[in-house]
Amino acid sequence: MPKTQFQRMVFALLTVIVTVHAYVFFSIYVVNGATLMSVNHASSVMSAINAQGGVYMLGRFLPIWVVVIVEFCFAYLLELVMGSPCSYKLASKVFDPRKDHPVLFESAIICATVVLMCPTMSLIAAWLYYPYYAGFSLLGLIASWLKLMCYNLPFAFFTQLFFIQPLIRTVFKFLFENTLQRAVVKRA
Repeated sequence: MPKTQFQRMVFALLTVIVTVHAYVFFSIYVVNGATLMSVNHASSVMSAINAQGGVYMLGRFLPIWVVVIVEFCFAYLLELVMGSPCSYKLASKVFDPRKDHPVLFESAIICATVVLMCPTMSLIAAWLYYPYYAGFSLLGLIASWLKLMCYNLPFAFFTQLFFIQPLIRTVFKFLFENTLQRAVVKRA
C-alpha cells in the first residue's frame, strides 16, 4: 500500500487516529464503565467521568481529550518507529509480497502489528493509568499490564483485522488514488 515515507506517515496517522479513539472508548466505556458508574453513583459513564473530574492518568484526573492526545502521541511514535517497519519485516518472513496474494500479505502485516503494538501500548497504558495513590509496586505494574493485554489483544486483533485496517486502506486508496495508479502504470 504505502510506497513512500510520506505515505507511510499518513497511513500511520490515519490508523492511529481511529485506533486511539477506539481503544479509549473501549477502555473507558466497555472495560471500566460499570465500575465508574458504581463508584460515582452515576447513571452513565460520561456522568461518572464528570463526577470524578475526568479520567485518572498519571496520578491525577484529566479531561478525556488530554487522555486521547497523550495516547495518540505514544501510539503514533511507536507506529512509526516500531509498528510499521517491524510488522512488514515479520510478514515478509512468512509471505512473499511479490508471489502471495495481497490479502494474505496485508493480513499478516495487520497480525504482526497487533502482536507488536498491543503489548507495548498495554505496558504504556499500565504505566499511565497505574493507581499511584496506592503506592508503586513493580509486581502491581506487571499484573496491570498482563490484565490490559488480556482485555486489549482480542479487541485489537478483531477490530484491526475486520474494521480499522479495511477502513483505513479504503480511505488511503481514496486519498492517494492518483499516486497509486501512477505507480502501477510505471511497473507495467
